[in-house]
Amino acid sequence: MKIVVLDGYALNPGDLSWDPIKALGDVEIYDRTPENLILERAEGAEILLTNKTPLNRETLSKLPDVKYIGVLATGYNVVDIDAAKERNIVVTNVPAYSTDSVAQLVFALLLEHCHHVQEHSNAVRRGDWSSSKDFTFWNYPLIELADKTMGIIGFGRIGQKVADVAQVFGMKVIAHSRTKTDQSHRKNFRWADSLDELLQESDVVSIHCPLFEETRGLINMDKLRKMKKTAFLINTSRGPVVVEEDLAQALNKGMIAGAGLDVLSQEPPAKDNPLLTAKNCIITPHIAWATKEARQRLMKIATENLKAFLDGKPINVVNL
Repeated sequence: MKIVVLDGYALNPGDLSWDPIKALGDVEIYDRTPENLILERAEGAEILLTNKTPLNRETLSKLPDVKYIGVLATGYNVVDIDAAKERNIVVTNVPAYSTDSVAQLVFALLLEHCHHVQEHSNAVRRGDWSSSKDFTFWNYPLIELADKTMGIIGFGRIGQKVADVAQVFGMKVIAHSRTKTDQSHRKNFRWADSLDELLQESDVVSIHCPLFEETRGLINMDKLRKMKKTAFLINTSRGPVVVEEDLAQALNKGMIAGAGLDVLSQEPPAKDNPLLTAKNCIITPHIAWATKEARQRLMKIATENLKAFLDGKPINVVNL
């Protein structure tokens, strides 16, 4: 059984073990695979594991031995699902491995806006506190989250975890989602009647919806105009949900107070991406999922997915 890992570096840059996967077959592991080398490296493989290396219809048509594709992520748009199904190739993903880690980064981004920890630390290191006339100083407004409203777009596992943390901070929560689940156990929670209502009432807007055609460009200039001037926008879902030119303009004009982004429409971003120079915009390089603990869970679930397929009882299949 030939197993090829096309782009294993993001999952395992060296601090995890591939041994559980290696125990299941003859494994070849590549840190990264450019598109021009996919066919050469995948030739003869029955099992392909990929994170971001694309497997489109044309590529799959030239790989007759492939029986299983394991996506090393939750999102699986790198694989042509319809083409795989036509060729009876099972495709699986890894859901719910990074819920806690993503929620954690949401608040890391938000709290940086609230307290400007790094800037104040830099000020202390350059001697500003040592030369201060008072026992304290602050160079930016400091914001308390209690009694503020957290608006959550998309209320799946991650959205609900963000709500849990927000409520620990004493925040009110308002959510907008395609489906409304029972949240009667929550205090200070309600469903928004519309996205516009959520945007108008929230002090913080956190995006957790998947990327579909109907969510592409969901947050645009029209929607940004509906937000409070004191509000923050946090996006740890998918970059294309936000129209980047519109967000950059809104930030530079002071239409909203700030943004915290872990995803962009192109990754790595072009050097002229307007958000890279926008005011009050914190950007991290798509790291919400990447804590060691989350990656360990990803590796474990990916291995379980493959074992289940080999046992004839596939799980987490996305192209049934």
